[in-house]
Amino acid sequence: MTTAEQPNGLTHRNTKTSQSDDNFSHVGKHEDEMDKEYKKWKAYSQKVKVKILEQIQDQLGEILDRALAESFQPPAHLNTTAMGKKLNKQSGSQRMDDGKVFVARASLLDELFEISHIRTIYHMFIAVLLIFCLSTLAVDYIDQGRLVLEFDLLFFAFGKLWTVTWVWAVMFLYTLSVPFYTLIFWGSLYHNSHFKLGLSLSTGLILFAVQTCILGLFPVYMVVHHQLPPASRFIVILEQIRFLMKAYSFIREVVPVILKNTPKKGETPRFPTFSSYLYFLFCPTLIFRESYPRNNQIRWKYVFVTFGKILGCLFYGYFILVRLCIPVFRPEINQPFSKRTMVLAVFNSILPGIMLLLLCFFAFLHCWLNLFGELLRFADRMFYKDWWNSTSFANYYRTWNVVVHDWLYYYGYRDFLWLSRKRFRAAAMLSVFIVSAVVHEYALAMGFGFFYPVMFCLFAVFGVAFNFTMNDKRQSPVFNVIMWACLFLGQGVQVCLYCQEWYAQIHCPRTGDSFWEIVLPRSWSCSYQT
Repeated sequence: MTTAEQPNGLTHRNTKTSQSDDNFSHVGKHEDEMDKEYKKWKAYSQKVKVKILEQIQDQLGEILDRALAESFQPPAHLNTTAMGKKLNKQSGSQRMDDGKVFVARASLLDELFEISHIRTIYHMFIAVLLIFCLSTLAVDYIDQGRLVLEFDLLFFAFGKLWTVTWVWAVMFLYTLSVPFYTLIFWGSLYHNSHFKLGLSLSTGLILFAVQTCILGLFPVYMVVHHQLPPASRFIVILEQIRFLMKAYSFIREVVPVILKNTPKKGETPRFPTFSSYLYFLFCPTLIFRESYPRNNQIRWKYVFVTFGKILGCLFYGYFILVRLCIPVFRPEINQPFSKRTMVLAVFNSILPGIMLLLLCFFAFLHCWLNLFGELLRFADRMFYKDWWNSTSFANYYRTWNVVVHDWLYYYGYRDFLWLSRKRFRAAAMLSVFIVSAVVHEYALAMGFGFFYPVMFCLFAVFGVAFNFTMNDKRQSPVFNVIMWACLFLGQGVQVCLYCQEWYAQIHCPRTGDSFWEIVLPRSWSCSYQT
């Protein structure tokens, strides 16, 4: 019996063993699925963690900047008067809390140049400049049999500097005196007047009329009447725009403070000091404040080195035009127009175009603004941010030129939202783009001496489209590549079309002053056949 029962027991144990093996395999599959789900959840939580940390970092940075600005007590070297300090306290409740906060900080490139790897890239650009000089010397020696560096293009572009100087002096003296004393006149009468609206409207209309004549029509007339060369034109027009923006910022910042703070009987209203307004006209910002963070001393070595960099950028631009642009677009080439020649011209213009863009950024936004910032001991040097790392055009527009962006944001975008009670954000953004595009096109049209709205189309059409499509949600490095590709192509189109139009205006001048003669580009109808 025992021998007969033994197989049954073994069979029973084997059945249990197989069942347990099935259970273990089922548990193993379940654990594998749990591991996959855990890995997916871990990856998702890591992405959420990164986004949350970025948002917290941005918010903490803003809070820290605001806290530093509020706790900052101006030291003695700020040279602010008691009246200026009181005005700052009054204006702080209305504008400083929600306006731009100035903090002592260095420019980003100055910090990056402390890194040897970044400094090497800067040295590479200097090496390219030396190659341009050597190639120019070699070509001149082959063509003329002598070594010579002629800078006739620079002398032509910056001609009639005496006319530029006295035109600038007229605009500066007007901006220094008329807006300042008009505001004092209006502010001293406003709170005691029984016709506040009439006083404000009449003063504003008179100031607007005078401003239109002196800062609006006068520079345009002088540029056109005296036929100033291109660089001299740009100096006058860009200074015209700068004075207009500075005067508007001064009025926009001070008027709300005067309206809000009614002086007591027997007291006179407190106004910004003349010295603070004079300082504002030269310091590298377009947002008026009674005082700014200041450095303790001027680094004269930094001043001379920066000035040398500006001169180097001028010669760099000269060599780019002489070696890369003029040989391609001068009328002697005399190539018939076709799609092939147009496409080749655009792609040949990409290299000089992007180099000119980088030169303009480095020469003006870094060197020129830092030069004035150092001479005036202006401590907030954040004139730009790391726009080259942008993965969206929205971020690029915010970080390329912080000085102008701040003015457009506070006096254009935010004021539009305040007037519309924050109901039309897209319209506010679009209006800022249109204004910026019009001003850019105005500067180029007056500087070159002809109307060809290439910049306006790229800025107001493609720029707006890219701003809404390539927004801040695009964080992949692929979009940084796309942004740079668009910049390359856009600069190539601008350099190509503007160079073609420049030579067309010379070879085929206008025969009349009709509207269509002025508006239609000459390169569309001009033939270089002689």
